[in-house]
Amino acid sequence: MLRALAVDDERPTLEELVYLLNADPRIGAAEGASDATAALRRINRALESGPDGPDAIDVVFLDIQMPGLDGLDLARLLTGFARPPLVVFVTAHEDFAVQAFDLEAVDYVLKPVRRERLAEAVRRAVEQRGSTNPAPRIPVHEPDPDHITVELGGVARFVAVDDITHAEAQGDYARLHTDKGSHLVRIPLSTLEERWRARGFVRIHRRHLVALRHIGELRLDAGTVSVLVGTEELQVSRRHARELRDLLMRRP
Repeated sequence: MLRALAVDDERPTLEELVYLLNADPRIGAAEGASDATAALRRINRALESGPDGPDAIDVVFLDIQMPGLDGLDLARLLTGFARPPLVVFVTAHEDFAVQAFDLEAVDYVLKPVRRERLAEAVRRAVEQRGSTNPAPRIPVHEPDPDHITVELGGVARFVAVDDITHAEAQGDYARLHTDKGSHLVRIPLSTLEERWRARGFVRIHRRHLVALRHIGELRLDAGTVSVLVGTEELQVSRRHARELRDLLMRRP
């Protein structure tokens, strides 16, 4: 069973998180720290105790925006240790997901925390702690091929693939753009390219995957190629320009 440390500067949130963790049968013990400095002292004690010692910590559930040393700063410090605990970020902000996974976080849970979503994060931590190879970060089960699951404010929602104008690579994540906004999903762009190729999505750049039906204009300017998708102009790389022109010429 995992030994967990929850870190959050908001006392009610911290108490709720510790309570939910202690209620999970896979958590042997969970305790809290109200700021990153206190958490770092506790983790130092755990490291001195050793991985099998009485003060060991297996996983840290870490808020990001805190006064003083924030959660990302603390996670960066932990990467310098020989055997750091696993990190799960628990935050109200989705904007730091790319940075979080650059720091090899196990999971990224949005507040308000749902019991089921936290249980999934614990499952991933258990799998990663018990394996020399990190558990896959990519969800492979979608409700149907016409929709993709996104998480918004801690609630899972389904977005129609036909409503997606383009997708943008952000590390192990992809940001899906629609006319109504954008959503960050934990799927690399290469996976979406393979999955949606038959639905008319084409790679135009290492960072962008675009739905052909949503391209309004193809622009040529001084040897550079770009496309207009809605109100956004996206650059087309040289290696993809010829294929894109051919596809657009054949488009009904």
